Parts: sequence; C-alpha cells; structure tokens
Amino acid sequence: MDYSVKNNNIIVSAEDFSLDDTLDCGQAFRWKKIPTDFQCTYTGKFLNTPLTISQTGEKQFIFHDTTEEDFLNIWYDYFDFGTDYGELKRTFSEDETLKKACSYAGGIRLLKQDSWECLISFIISQNNNIPRIKGIIERLCNHYDGIFPTAEMLSGETPETLDYLRSGFRAKYIYDAVQKVSGGNINLKEISAMPLDTARQELRKIKGVGAKVSECVLLFGMYRTEAFPVDVWIKRVLETYYPNGFPEFQHKGIAQQYLFHYVRNLE
Repeated sequence: MDYSVKNNNIIVSAEDFSLDDTLDCGQAFRWKKIPTDFQCTYTGKFLNTPLTISQTGEKQFIFHDTTEEDFLNIWYDYFDFGTDYGELKRTFSEDETLKKACSYAGGIRLLKQDSWECLISFIISQNNNIPRIKGIIERLCNHYDGIFPTAEMLSGETPETLDYLRSGFRAKYIYDAVQKVSGGNINLKEISAMPLDTARQELRKIKGVGAKVSECVLLFGMYRTEAFPVDVWIKRVLETYYPNGFPEFQHKGIAQQYLFHYVRNLE
C-alpha cells in the first residue's frame, strides 16, 4: 500500500482491496453508497470519525477531506492495510472452493471494528436483513445526535424506551448488553485477549448472544481471525463442500468472509 497527500485528500494505491467487496459484504452497517462520478463512493463512520472514500480504479482510492494523521492513526488500521491479503488468498486458494471464492470477491478486507459497536450491531442482526439492520442502527445514532452511543450513554434506557429503534425482540438483548457492559460485568477489552473458548463463553453471558453472534464479535470487533461465524449460508457451504471438516487455516475467519460473500451472491 502506498499513499500520497494531495490538498485535503489522501490518495491511496492498494492491492487486494475493493470498496464494494469490503463495505457491502455484511460485516459493518454504517457505510452508505452514494452517487458520484467515481467508480464508487461510500460515506460512513468509525468511532464516530466520518469518512467519505472513493474508488477511482482497480487499485486507486481517495480518502476525501482526511488528514494524514487520521489516515495513519485510524483508517490504515481500520482497513487492515498492514496485512498481506495477496498472501492470504494464495494460501486459501490451495483449496478449490476457496480459490473460486477469492477470485469472485478478491477485494474483501476484514474491517477492524470497535468491539462495543460490533456487539450491538450483531445483536441487532439476528433474524434480520442488511437494510433493516442499517435502519435500526441509523435510528440509534440519530437519537444520540449522530454518534454511536457508548454503553454508559445507553445505561438509562430500558427495553420500552428503545421503542424508537423498532428493533422488536432485540431491544431486551440490547438492554442486557448495556447493563452488563456499563456495570462492569462484561469487559470487552479483557475478553478480546482471552483464549478463544473462554472469550466465547464470556460473550454468551449476554442475553441473545449465541454461537453466531459471539463469533461475529470476536472476528469483526476483536480481530480474532481464528473465529469462524456459521450462519445458514456458511452451514450450506460446509455441508456441500466440506463434509469432512473445514481446512485448518490460520486465519480461517477471513477465509469465511470470501466464502460467505461468494455463496450468498451466486447460489
């Protein structure tokens, strides 16, 4: 990855990266595609820092109105520019099914998200579709003046006062997560450093957090790339292509992202 500063923009040249593949593959829900003259443009936020980013060619990107300091301290890590995805894909492509998945959406990168925002987002995602998930999260942020509220900010809410979200049964799960995190019973930073099985058990102490949600939080919110979320799509992949078990890749959670996007769009 190379970059240069031009006026108020950061111009980036990066291999193995596509905005459509990365920002529209179901791992984050605060990004919105907007019409521009570029190949594609998205606007969104991470830790309440806004960003508009455009893809201008196969390997060319513009981080609009961004300081070099923010690019290096926030966005370089968020978009995982320090990881060699070309090498990861070469390793994954030793498997025939993963080779096809990597070829289909080779621009996917794992976003290094905030663990709290990720936890609430994937609690909301249960039995839900992406447009509705985005709508609930947007209503939550709008209620708190455009920022994603911390557990402490939400600590005065109840399932009833969360009616404005129109999140249905998920409101009581959000409430439980808020109470456990704001009250100190769940420490997400400590969980992120625990052995994987222990971390899973701790996350599942939150009501509504089962196997899939805990794996998503570990993978997307804590960058535990050995975590492997299984939903209906991945279950179908495992049954069809891996009846004897999934290959033991070091970063199998990233491999899962290529498979998920591939099967969801082609089958």
